[in-house]
Amino acid sequence: MARPKFLPDNFTLCLIATVLTASFLPCRGPAATGFNWLTNGAIGLLFFLHGAKLSREAVVAGATHWRLHLLVMLSTFAMFPLLGLALQPILSPLVTPALYAGVLFLCTLPSTVQSSIAFTSMAKGSVPAAVCSASASSLIGIFLTPLLASVVISSHTAGGFSLHTLWSIVLQLLVPFVAGQLLRPMIGAWVDRNQGVLKYVDQGSILLVVYTAFSEAVNEGLWRHIPLLALGGLVVVCVVLLAIALMLTALAAKRCGFDQADQITIIFCGSKKSLASGIPMAKVMFAGHAVGAVVLPLMLFHQIQLMTCAILAQRWGARDLGAAAQTSVAASKS
Repeated sequence: MARPKFLPDNFTLCLIATVLTASFLPCRGPAATGFNWLTNGAIGLLFFLHGAKLSREAVVAGATHWRLHLLVMLSTFAMFPLLGLALQPILSPLVTPALYAGVLFLCTLPSTVQSSIAFTSMAKGSVPAAVCSASASSLIGIFLTPLLASVVISSHTAGGFSLHTLWSIVLQLLVPFVAGQLLRPMIGAWVDRNQGVLKYVDQGSILLVVYTAFSEAVNEGLWRHIPLLALGGLVVVCVVLLAIALMLTALAAKRCGFDQADQITIIFCGSKKSLASGIPMAKVMFAGHAVGAVVLPLMLFHQIQLMTCAILAQRWGARDLGAAAQTSVAASKS
């Protein structure tokens, strides 16, 4: 039986189920302590696998394209935070202050890795450049996101940057990432052969972090403080933010004279935000605070960006196939 087109993907359904479970059955007391220890281990494993999956050869292949990478980094770490701040007077009345703090947090996050590369490949963009840009963004974000968040979210929440936060991020995110990269010569082949299995480890880690984060938030009265109208407003905020980001990255790539393949890479790598990095970072950066409201905008933005970019990638990929077919027919007639 074919899967209905309107039905979200399995991971999105699992995210929804996890939020519902945390809403009705949040972990408390000793169970919450156990889940927090388990979550910290899952976060370390997640970033260890990110390091082990990162091919040095692919990075070297794309690293020479510095103008493209610079534009992607500026889009990710400069354009997005500025957009979040510039649109705040217009968009913040649609949501609660806590939710808009989450919007500002997602603006400081690095780009996705897997989906940016997948959509770039589907749309016939430059895959080596996408691998390099997305991977570099993920690594740089470990340091830059806390610094940016401390600036743009300072008036919204007590979480953010401190030396303790930086040290926690280094221990929980960077050290496992570097360990995975160092061990890649020994385990890289096994990791590459088991990408399908490891995907479930990635997703399982994220679901575990979501459950613990929302359990803490529910225990603090999350759903009593977020009206239904604000959730609808959050959808509007995420759609507007993504639409502007897509338009600005497309315009900047074209104005800078990049060819079509590079333009596609810049659009997909420069307009996306990482759920896999964002939720663990929020758990570390906002420890001791109810982070459910902080990660809710990211979860929603993640789904909207996936659906939108999937449509764009399919359309651009089909366009290139059509152009190649016309060229082939013209060559056969000549």
